[in-house]
Amino acid sequence: MGISASAPWLKYYGNTPASLDYPHKTMYQMVAAAARRKPDHIAYVFMGKKTTYREFLGRIHAAAKGLYKMGIRQGDKVTICMANTPQALDCFYALNYLGAVPNMIHPLSAAQEIAFYLNFSKSKAILTLDQFYYKVSGILPQLEHPTEILIARVAEELPLPLSVLYPMTKAARAIKKLPKTGYTLWQDMVKAGKDVALEPEKGTCEDCGAILYSGGTTGTTKGIMLSNLNFNALALQTIAASGFTMEEISDMKMLSVMPVFHGFGLGIGIHTPLIAGGTCVLIPQFNVKTYAHTLVKQKPNLIPGVPTLFEALLRAEDLENADLSFLRGIFSGGDSLSPELKKKVDAFLHEHGCTQQIREGYGTTECVTASCLTPKDYARKGSIGVPFPDTYYKIVAPGTTTEVDPNTEGEICVSGPTVMIGYMDNMEETLHTLRRHHDGRIWLHTGDLGYMDQDGFVYFRQRIKRMIVTSGYNVYPSQLENIIDANEKVLLSCVIGVKDPYRVQRVKAYVVPMPGVEPTEELKQEILTYCAGRIAKYALPREIEFRKELPKTLVGKVAYRVLEEEANAALEV
Repeated sequence: MGISASAPWLKYYGNTPASLDYPHKTMYQMVAAAARRKPDHIAYVFMGKKTTYREFLGRIHAAAKGLYKMGIRQGDKVTICMANTPQALDCFYALNYLGAVPNMIHPLSAAQEIAFYLNFSKSKAILTLDQFYYKVSGILPQLEHPTEILIARVAEELPLPLSVLYPMTKAARAIKKLPKTGYTLWQDMVKAGKDVALEPEKGTCEDCGAILYSGGTTGTTKGIMLSNLNFNALALQTIAASGFTMEEISDMKMLSVMPVFHGFGLGIGIHTPLIAGGTCVLIPQFNVKTYAHTLVKQKPNLIPGVPTLFEALLRAEDLENADLSFLRGIFSGGDSLSPELKKKVDAFLHEHGCTQQIREGYGTTECVTASCLTPKDYARKGSIGVPFPDTYYKIVAPGTTTEVDPNTEGEICVSGPTVMIGYMDNMEETLHTLRRHHDGRIWLHTGDLGYMDQDGFVYFRQRIKRMIVTSGYNVYPSQLENIIDANEKVLLSCVIGVKDPYRVQRVKAYVVPMPGVEPTEELKQEILTYCAGRIAKYALPREIEFRKELPKTLVGKVAYRVLEEEANAALEV
């Protein structure tokens, strides 16, 4: 369908404008503008403690001074290895003020993964929580350049009386005592910059604003360079496509439960409400047990999340008689939402006074996150919605730039202001993924299969690239296999995704032991322990099955699809 002023999906936009104005500002400047408009509005709530926009802006400036005193300058990379905490937000926007680049990674990443990310990004510093200090300090000898460790403590951001009681909690007692040297406390770094005279904010909207990670189209880890414009455009598009105005969002609360290192969590859960003057309810760690309590107490108006977050609604205790009429927008992305789950959750919401239904969207980290969304009043079964304003979709024959007819399956391609700058230090993969078509536009080849109907509604089918999505996180089988195969007792392995009612997919590994090695329960535990030190917790195999040999294709490759079919067929027996 290509580019057209009369794109068929526009007639389903309702009050959403077809095109938007995108200010030539950095992310910091967009948030600062909101702070000037709404200085007394609450920017974020953390464990019940409220921070106004006036206070938030002051915290950003104080953090920028401290980082500058520490030696961070425009263009420098700093890794943020954090949960959704105030320090993570302060650091992110402070770095943006300085024109430095946040390198966003999962705090549960294995030590070897953290070493890779630090070396890859050439980070000058890493901010993480105190419970992860020893994991980070342990990989310092592997780093190719000096890296300062900044340590943040959750207790410093808790309100009374939680801050007093926190040291006595099980979580606090589990944190190993820090040594006297080898790091700088976040609060000490901020204090050290107290007398620094800050220069005006650096950078332009075209500059890289953050690095996020994805497997790209080949399944190997890529650093995705996203510009300030990418994030700002996403936020403005999300507000418009959701059917709200900036002023309306400024009076709403967003349940910021998706993690800050994830495009969905950072771009929509945090940056979107902050540019409007709205409130982020920061959730550092999702817990089904506290889900109901958070909903009822905080009464968020907007919830963006992965399908498992909404499935948890059905399992959350203490919601039996809850009034959820405060919910005004529920958005699902990051993974496919099954029609069965949508039906159940929509019914649950209706029974609890909510007039809204889940609206499904779709996107990739290569365009920050979402790039299309189900229109408010025009849902179509199985569809992931219609393109955002100023965003265009086309379906091409896989491996080509040739557009196919409506209702014909092919590769999903996206063009618009949220499409990434490119993959960091990987021009070959960038050129493979970002291609200029005959229409003169740059198109992001997503590596996903789908089709578009005659009205412009998009339907996702499956990923061309081999990838497992578990609880909203991307897991790349080839990387896990390389790690498992490196165990001296393993001859060969194959990792697949198996259907799971809660995680959508769970990770399963098939392992062929070395000759003479018995496939015992002890060996299984040994392999799992081996993996735990090298693979992020969310990517660990949930199951290991030993085989004498693995099925092969005609050209001798491991036939992972055969194993997928076997494992999933066994669930239906």
